[in-house]
Amino acid sequence: MTLHEIFINYRTGDGKETAHMCHRILTARFGADSVFLARKSIDAGANYIDVLLRTARQCRVLLALIGTNWLDAPDRERPERRALDNPADWVRREIEAALSSGALVVPVFIERRVEQLDPRRLPRSITELAECQYTRLELAGIDADLAHLGDRLVRQFPSLAALDTCAGESVPDTPDRDAGVRTDRQSGGIGQVGGSVGTFVNEAHAPFHAGRGNLYGGPHIEGDGTNYVVGDNHGGIRQGFGARPPRGGEGR
Repeated sequence: MTLHEIFINYRTGDGKETAHMCHRILTARFGADSVFLARKSIDAGANYIDVLLRTARQCRVLLALIGTNWLDAPDRERPERRALDNPADWVRREIEAALSSGALVVPVFIERRVEQLDPRRLPRSITELAECQYTRLELAGIDADLAHLGDRLVRQFPSLAALDTCAGESVPDTPDRDAGVRTDRQSGGIGQVGGSVGTFVNEAHAPFHAGRGNLYGGPHIEGDGTNYVVGDNHGGIRQGFGARPPRGGEGR
């Protein structure tokens, strides 16, 4: 019997496409036998009721995909009531099984329009779902969102870490404190600079040395035969024009 680490729970009319994308991305990372999706993971002829409930109880993580219609989706048998209010609703039963077994249950909100769950609107058997830390999936960035979620799950469950094919490839959540670029007390924005840039200084109010060569804090003029006066002059000016010629005229 295969032990599936991750169970994808979804409502057919609300998160089916997202569930299949999650299955594809997560199985690519953790393996097909580690991620359960009812339509793909139940063998032909198997008792699906037994498989669904047993797998929901034995999984490490249940991802409850919640779309905009999840909470108020109508019951197929009695359209005047919500599906969640039917004790036989499979979405509800799978969540109940995972919560009762102590599995980690993660509400996964699909897109930004889904609001945090109100426990008063949930059946008493799954009110705990409203207290579970949720995450969000943006369909336009689902690969990155699931990569981040996978990183978090790997840190929590060594069994998933052992199956992770992306180990060592993820970007850390926090920047390295020893990094060479700092923005402490930065004034102004960062513009776009093309080409090969060593040091870029937006404003400098004092002499600043950022490369090779000499550093000059004031005017600097090279060459012979130049007069330069700074400030008030209270004396004469002596001039020097190169090397002094020998007495008697210039050599020819």
